Amino acid sequence: MSDQDFMRRAIALAFEGMRSGAGGPFGSVVVRGGHIIGRGCNRVLADRDPTAHAEMVAIREACRHLNHFQLTGCTIYTSCEPCPMCLGAIFWARPDRLVYACTRSDAAAIDFDDAHIYEQIQLPPAEWRIPSAQTLREEALLAFEEYRRKPDKIHY
Repeated sequence: MSDQDFMRRAIALAFEGMRSGAGGPFGSVVVRGGHIIGRGCNRVLADRDPTAHAEMVAIREACRHLNHFQLTGCTIYTSCEPCPMCLGAIFWARPDRLVYACTRSDAAAIDFDDAHIYEQIQLPPAEWRIPSAQTLREEALLAFEEYRRKPDKIHY
């Protein structure tokens, strides 16, 4: 199958999720070795979960399929350029490729505008729109220190 064939699968999931009332018009598939191992549509409304974006759903399914936390050797196809959350998850998952159809501008044109998130990410925490505070850093650093010394840790 070609990139276009896999993208058509992602787009079909976008229609399916939207028409079922699960969430917005977004779909995604994860492919490895020419086979779809993860699929997802936006399920924010159905799951009452703001993180249930199509890419997140597909990544979770693919990782369960592989029994691994990374998607090395995989390509993620998504019907729209990923939002900042999904892009972060994609980078953490480490696929070999990302292929998308619509752009973030296309999404903004139908009121899925992530521009404010991209703007907030660049600011220091004290300037975030959501008030933020830091506390108990020294106590929390103890867990980091123990992790640093942990001999059997798995790097990711």
